[in-house]
Amino acid sequence: MSKKILFTSHTANFQKFNRPFMRMLRESGWEVHYASMGEEKILDADKSFVVPFTRSPFTISNIRAYKQLKQIIDRENYDIIHTHTPVGSVVTRLAARHARKRGTRVIYTAHGFHFFTGAPLLNWLIYYPTERLMARYTDTLITINDEDYKRAKRAFKTDVRYVPGVGVDPDRFKPRLTKKQRNDLRRSLGLKPDDFVMIYPAELSKRKNQTMLIKVMESVVEYSPTTHLLLPGSDSLDGLHKRLVNKKGLTGNVHFLGYRSDIAQLLQISDLSVSTSKQEGLPVHIMEAMMAGLPVVATKCRGASELVKNHENGYVVKISNVHDFASEVKKIIHDEERRKEMAKNSKRRSANYKLATIKTILAKIYEEQ
Repeated sequence: MSKKILFTSHTANFQKFNRPFMRMLRESGWEVHYASMGEEKILDADKSFVVPFTRSPFTISNIRAYKQLKQIIDRENYDIIHTHTPVGSVVTRLAARHARKRGTRVIYTAHGFHFFTGAPLLNWLIYYPTERLMARYTDTLITINDEDYKRAKRAFKTDVRYVPGVGVDPDRFKPRLTKKQRNDLRRSLGLKPDDFVMIYPAELSKRKNQTMLIKVMESVVEYSPTTHLLLPGSDSLDGLHKRLVNKKGLTGNVHFLGYRSDIAQLLQISDLSVSTSKQEGLPVHIMEAMMAGLPVVATKCRGASELVKNHENGYVVKISNVHDFASEVKKIIHDEERRKEMAKNSKRRSANYKLATIKTILAKIYEEQ
């Protein structure tokens, strides 16, 4: 009889991080199920369930989700349950309490705790005691950055592991764009072959902090008028950043691209990756930039400062320090040789985050008794 595993996350969209591991397990003979709120079709699963998870922990819907998920877990008799996302994982671990007594193993991957150095006090008051309590109902807790690993290892009574992120597939960057393809893609975005191009692929949000980057661009464009910023990503702030760009007269230098499925190609036409995020787990967009061979300038937040080593593959700047961020960007624009060296170092460091490496680590965890 084949082994069975259930993946859960409150949103179905999160499957994009799990699908490589779901495929790996199916190829090894596992039966793979997935439970989520079902806003999109689940791929690479033998069976999927729509469960009424909600992101807010204080809704009646999560009680219904608990009851429904408990029925599924009790009926299906899983060998492993691997849960993701904060609220979804709490509901899942509560629903799996009795299954654990029958031998089901519960794994939780924390993709960045909401309590971290510099986090609001309210986050610590709500999420820290919750995660500490839920560790009792967790057989293996996977953390994806060093800060979370050390804190969980010290404070939580469960088996804590470190796995460096969800992995990046280097094949996404193959074949490399030819010079003509690079110039054509640039031209389609209104860019010239010799323009200096920065990129920050992320949802437009308060957390990702593009407001700071637009302020940085004021200074950078004054120094180098042919510098451009690409912002691929959906907008959750109803045009706030576009209005700010219009106000500052940067419409010719800041490009809002909306959702894009060609991030790997956009990285290849860029010269520098930037990130002004206030909070991260282990940011995929920086790992992808490193895989593409780009230097990085990022704010000093958990995860980002683990990927970017100051003066080696980029620069790390304090959050909200617009002046210093702009200064580091200008250094990279000015010093082409330094930029090339940092790009090589990014590519070299990216080997630690290859998808194949993460698959090997997780495969061993799944096979443990």
